Amino acid sequence: MVICDLTQFYSPASGGVRRYIGEKASRLEAEGHRHVLIIPGEKTERREQGNRVTYTIASPLVSRTARYRALIRLHLVEEALEREQPDLIESGDPYQVAWKAIASGRALGIPTVGFYHSHFTDAVLRSVAKYFGSLSVRVAEEVGRIYTEDLYNRFERTLVPSAGLSDLLRTWGLENVETLELGVDTGIFFPDAARGKGARRRLGWPEDRQVLLYVGRLNPDKNVRRLLGTFSLLHDRFPDRFHLAVIGDGMLRGSLQRLAEETACVSWLPYSNGAGELADIYRAADLFVHPGVKETFGLVTLESQACGTPVVGIRGSFMDAINFSGLHNWSADDSEESLAAAILTATEGDLEASGLRAAASVSAKYDWQSVFTRLFAVYRDVIASYNP
Repeated sequence: MVICDLTQFYSPASGGVRRYIGEKASRLEAEGHRHVLIIPGEKTERREQGNRVTYTIASPLVSRTARYRALIRLHLVEEALEREQPDLIESGDPYQVAWKAIASGRALGIPTVGFYHSHFTDAVLRSVAKYFGSLSVRVAEEVGRIYTEDLYNRFERTLVPSAGLSDLLRTWGLENVETLELGVDTGIFFPDAARGKGARRRLGWPEDRQVLLYVGRLNPDKNVRRLLGTFSLLHDRFPDRFHLAVIGDGMLRGSLQRLAEETACVSWLPYSNGAGELADIYRAADLFVHPGVKETFGLVTLESQACGTPVVGIRGSFMDAINFSGLHNWSADDSEESLAAAILTATEGDLEASGLRAAASVSAKYDWQSVFTRLFAVYRDVIASYNP
């Protein structure tokens, strides 16, 4: 097979989508298939290495921190597809690139599937509520539902990373949904206390405090303000107990830096250099805290648990389904007080034992091998049944 991934959700510092595509490309290459990647970049070029081809298309920055770009030179997308002639195109975002994937696929006789990585309508609803008030939310929700149904029903399949979200999209009218939960490379993400201690020393994190870790974009849609407010509350009440470590960049970098100045108990890295380093970062922490309330899956929470570091979050997102650290310990509502109480409850328990139980569950259920076995079966079915 020749599989093409086409997405804007990709940058040198991006997270889950990039890791999913990278793992898939490695698996395709290992099985003798070919992978084509088309993404925005600083300049337009084609690179080929083994069975992998990467096209970057010069695109303007839309985020200087996360380094995301808007892919607007869509004619170059079709030129790349026409040259490579993939057997299948997978589109990874819900905007103009998705429409181009569908149009070019039909023009070239290539089936397209969409991956519903982000429940983007939630972001639209939050903006509407913020600027126009709650009365407009229902109108925006209906517009978002109609848009989602119209776009994704044009794909041969819509891949969705959680069963709960799949059920929701079916009620919206999507007829082609395939649930595909993501996974972890259990050969990289696994418990190792010695490596965790070594990484903690290298990172300069304090040994005499409990380190709370967050990995992800520093953007409002990740509910990062709630995390920062919660840590400020904990620091005021327990000034000698906790340290916050953050890996990621985004719009709220300034807020994080102010918190670091106010508390002197914050460590920050804009990104990690590869999966191996990220695994050691997870191992070095005492507790992973994810404040997201709109997650479609939450790959970082799965990776953290695979490394033996338990997770605390806020109940009610699709991330609940992949919590093996004890949902009863999670915050019952989206507030600083509630999240702080959940963190205190978790850190007063046996974190090591909780983390090892979670790691065993993740290893048994979420290895990438089983994920891609299922995904490639979907690809083959789509290719075989496609009738342009």
